[in-house]
Amino acid sequence: MISKRGFLTGAVAMAGIAMTSRLHAGAASDPRLPNGPDVKPISREEYAARIAKLQGLMREAGIGALIVESGSSLRYFTGIEWWRSERVTAAIIPADGDTVVVTPAFEEPSVRETLRIPAEVRPWDEDQSPELRMAGVLVDRKVPKGKIAIEPTSRFFIFDALRKQASDWEVVSGEALVNRCRQIKSPAELALMQRANDITMAALRYVHGEIKPGMTQQDIASLMDKTSAAMGGPPEFSLVLLNEASAYPHGSAQPQAVREGSVILMDCGAQVHGYQSDISRSWVYGEPSARQRKVWDTVKRGQEIALEVARIGTPVGAIDDAVRAFYTREGWGPGYRLPGLSHRTGHGIGLDGHESPYLVHGDDTRLEEGMCFSDEPGLYIPGEFGIRLEDCWHMTASGPKLFTPLAKSIDQPV
Repeated sequence: MISKRGFLTGAVAMAGIAMTSRLHAGAASDPRLPNGPDVKPISREEYAARIAKLQGLMREAGIGALIVESGSSLRYFTGIEWWRSERVTAAIIPADGDTVVVTPAFEEPSVRETLRIPAEVRPWDEDQSPELRMAGVLVDRKVPKGKIAIEPTSRFFIFDALRKQASDWEVVSGEALVNRCRQIKSPAELALMQRANDITMAALRYVHGEIKPGMTQQDIASLMDKTSAAMGGPPEFSLVLLNEASAYPHGSAQPQAVREGSVILMDCGAQVHGYQSDISRSWVYGEPSARQRKVWDTVKRGQEIALEVARIGTPVGAIDDAVRAFYTREGWGPGYRLPGLSHRTGHGIGLDGHESPYLVHGDDTRLEEGMCFSDEPGLYIPGEFGIRLEDCWHMTASGPKLFTPLAKSIDQPV
């Protein structure tokens, strides 16, 4: 076992392969499914470069160390794949010197399995304080008195105990440090994200052709999960919204089934070595109405405008502003009001499905080469239906580059 999450996604993948083979004979060999090249996980050399970059940023900022608890940032900097529980596993990354990992003693062998950087591991027993262990690391590594940073998603009880145990240091947010590292994706990261997107797109193409009247949102989501897993992309999520439920971006608990004229909205993602995809497609089962076609075409144009505005140095919030201005001219909104676009135009993506920066009004982060985002300016009409189209892209020196092509039309959504 590497981690609870890793164990579960691995189990899902194995079950998906078997179940898809039994229940959907021939799916794995269907010509709509990809046979792309294998991609490699992040190398030890890249992990070392990440630590070196972080340490340089800490020295520039006058910060003596960064504390990173379990989660995607711990994986990003150390390779350790571990879940969060009341038992703390965390890394102390000093501005100078090797990293130290603090973890429960009985978890040490499992934690070491995915550790990809030179690091000391200091276990703690059940009757001991992990935060006291962290404070001891600061003393032993002679971290200068002053500021230490904590990864921004870390839980309050860790922050609270740490500032008491390490009272000689001021504990500050490490958000700026982490963002400067994680927001810019390397070629290896982009390759993993490309593979995840390829798998999700191909699985959507397969599922699109298998939908029949009477299928529920659970039926379709289960088929999507099995297909994605069979292709080597353990599913992160498969959200399926049918009919009126499509007007609510994250769905409804009400029973839903496919019928003639149903709007079908699918929002799905997989992961490859931790890096995620996020793709949405909307279409109509049967013949779309003129209103459905108009809304679909408007959303497609919204996606295009987002990509047209994206240029190196542009504040990411300006992308959301441009799309929202177009929608307002078309009679939607204004702003975030419904019927219209009630959520941001997009979000950063990488090891997390949602990460900074965000394509939302007011975010003044400047676009840089290597940043990755979703492009999903949906339109939602409560009581009727919603349309969301979503593709992910990364910023290059010459402009945005899509991982997947935009949908062609409501009749050819995949």
